[in-house]
Amino acid sequence: MQPPHSSHAYHLNYTVLLLAMLTLAACSNIKYLQKDQHLYTSSTVKVQGEGLVAADKQDLRSSLSSKSLMLQQANGKFVGTRIKVFLYNQKYNEKKSNWFWNLMLSPRNLEAPVVYDSIKTKESLKRMVSYLNNQGYFYATATYTEKLKHQKASVTYEVNTGKNFMVNNISYEVEDSAIYRLVKSSEQFSLIKKNMPYKQDALVSERERILRLVKNAGYFKFSRDAIEFEIDTLHKALFRNPLNPFEGITNIFNERKGLEKPTMDITIKIKNPEDTLTAWEAYRIDSIYVYPDFPINGNPNDTSFKTDSHRFITIRRRQEILKPRVLSRSVLLRPGDLYSQQQQTNTINKLYDLGVWQFVTLQYKEKKDTTNKLDAILFLTPKRRQELGANFELSTSSDYNVGSGVSLNYRHLNVNRAANQLGVSLNAGLEMIRNQEGNFVLQAKQIGGQVDLTFPRFITPFRIRSGNRGTIRTRLSAGMDYLSRIDRFKITNINASFGYEWNESIYRRWIVKPISLNYVGVSLNQDFRDTVVDKNPYLRRSFEPAFIGGENITYIFSNNDVFHKRHNSYFRANIEESGLWLNGINSIMDGISGNKSNLESVTGLTISNFVKVEADYRHYWNFGLHSSLATRVYGGVGVPYGKSSVLPYIRQFTAGGPLSIRAWRLRSLGPGSFKDSSDIARIFPDQTGDMKLEGNMEYRFDLIRMFNGSVNLKGATFLDIGNIWMLSQDDSRPGGEFHLNKLYHDLAVGTGAGLRLDFTFFLVRLDWGIPLKVPYYTGQKNGWYISEWDLADKQWRRDNIIWNIAIGYPF
Repeated sequence: MQPPHSSHAYHLNYTVLLLAMLTLAACSNIKYLQKDQHLYTSSTVKVQGEGLVAADKQDLRSSLSSKSLMLQQANGKFVGTRIKVFLYNQKYNEKKSNWFWNLMLSPRNLEAPVVYDSIKTKESLKRMVSYLNNQGYFYATATYTEKLKHQKASVTYEVNTGKNFMVNNISYEVEDSAIYRLVKSSEQFSLIKKNMPYKQDALVSERERILRLVKNAGYFKFSRDAIEFEIDTLHKALFRNPLNPFEGITNIFNERKGLEKPTMDITIKIKNPEDTLTAWEAYRIDSIYVYPDFPINGNPNDTSFKTDSHRFITIRRRQEILKPRVLSRSVLLRPGDLYSQQQQTNTINKLYDLGVWQFVTLQYKEKKDTTNKLDAILFLTPKRRQELGANFELSTSSDYNVGSGVSLNYRHLNVNRAANQLGVSLNAGLEMIRNQEGNFVLQAKQIGGQVDLTFPRFITPFRIRSGNRGTIRTRLSAGMDYLSRIDRFKITNINASFGYEWNESIYRRWIVKPISLNYVGVSLNQDFRDTVVDKNPYLRRSFEPAFIGGENITYIFSNNDVFHKRHNSYFRANIEESGLWLNGINSIMDGISGNKSNLESVTGLTISNFVKVEADYRHYWNFGLHSSLATRVYGGVGVPYGKSSVLPYIRQFTAGGPLSIRAWRLRSLGPGSFKDSSDIARIFPDQTGDMKLEGNMEYRFDLIRMFNGSVNLKGATFLDIGNIWMLSQDDSRPGGEFHLNKLYHDLAVGTGAGLRLDFTFFLVRLDWGIPLKVPYYTGQKNGWYISEWDLADKQWRRDNIIWNIAIGYPF
């Protein structure tokens, strides 16, 4: 492994090479164009219209700039250069070919220069007007101007939306009286409202809502083609022409052009089936067949299947993959129920949630001897019952020279043929540092293990109706972790918990642990005790052996799915209490023994009493396929109560490091404006606090593809802000307590840049961080540190530029 200064030199050389390439790429990319050709460099869309607010204009600009409407897109830029065009020219015009260029000239890194085509510009203009018509801007106009200079071309589109039509009246014409009553009863949930601006998307969504509503009411054969929209007196089924379904419609509204808000009436029509004069018919489920071990290319008529019946399902199997009672409990369909598309989805999800099946397929077959009856047939292809895996990690940073870890994982997915899952994990890790003599010495070692047993249902003394909740789990866990900081301390943490996990919806998840136990055993090195711990009352109380027992509730919201591609959110809230029911047991034992013994005296441990609350909110904006902005806000506080005056060491907050404020070393920041300048802190930074506030912002972007496109090199710039604090004064750490009027002064601010190697299945991250504002720096008002930057000084860089290598994104 290279020493730190060699690694810095390597990264410096790479940076110089990259800058040189960018400088060359900034040079002209038009030298290979013909005289009558122009390189298409940029396009701008200007939007104006009556009643448009800034948000509407931004949304329209984004839509009109999409590839489906704007047929020509300028070549992308990186750091102000079209480096992909430059690389394209190096390969196909300069004919570069050696080991370096073969590495750089991956097809994913190349982009042919876009030659301006005025015909495509005119076609784009037509598409933009058609799109605006579809959005209700029937009087929209659009023009463009092109700028041709020095064999470069840019286009400016000027769009005037005119007035947007408003929905006036909404009426229904439904031939089937039963479906009419059904649709009218849900009218309050309609996505088309009176006085709302007309949008084509609203009609598309309303059609899908009505389709789901009718199919969930039993109408198995009902189709979306039966739903039409009629606008004013023009009887025309919309969506026939997806580009411009309103072609020719504009003239009908000309008489209303002078109105301040032109309006339209919408009639929703639902036709009867075209192949019969009768109305739509509701279907009911007759029989339910389940194939629990159906092969991928199997035949349901295979005579090797054995047939059994259990409750309301008929099981056709070769072997018993799952106990019949467990299988029937997971099938939400019932004979005699009306067909429901939603219940079909719920059943498939429920079966997938068991974790036993690789594929779940539900088909319906109409019965020939009975009208309006369906047989439901479930084909289930099982997974392997057992899995074994291993993970290896190797990292290095400014905190330690080498860190390594290994973890072994075993899972049994179907214990006792009841979809119970057993998980066993073992992990071990080492950290090594280079001492003053330049030799590697062991700084820390860790070993641990965890056993989890999960059941796919609620296990409670009383019955809980699970309904359609997904991924229901009852989890029983036990584990042990042993951490040894060489010549400092040893901590043994034995834990056990019992709790429940379930999905409230596709975006909301709950984890509730009514029983959570931790035994924390601490052994201190005598020298460390004498020189550090005994001099600090807060640390002395933190390192006392403790018994943590209480409850834990976690709520998680995440909407990162196909419906939120442009931006999505993640929120996690957690509250933990310790001591309440343990103190109750303590009091009961006191009463039974006549105050002679209790839980604390029997175990020799102190019960920790505290409440800890955490909240973590993240939001992600995706700018196309190649860049994104990730943000995070985190806050946490722990409050001891009763006989406890501090939080246990393993529950305290820390700041700094690769997952926190990256311009500071791990555990070296805070609390507040305090800075530990002791010799021990240089080797063993270990600052903790009762409260933490943190905010992060990171802009991520693609750079180039490497190794024939199998690895994506990405870049990032980031800004981190935050700190930890004490809730009460600690004389050994002056300035560490939290005061609202000192919040701005105590906040640390760091910035930096990073590279990421994305191997698809995992990501290696390298970050450089540098402080902008230092809470303990007194040479500048409020701690701003930029005036102290001395990037030319090697020692200053070593002391102030923090770098980390880690696996995965920080948030």
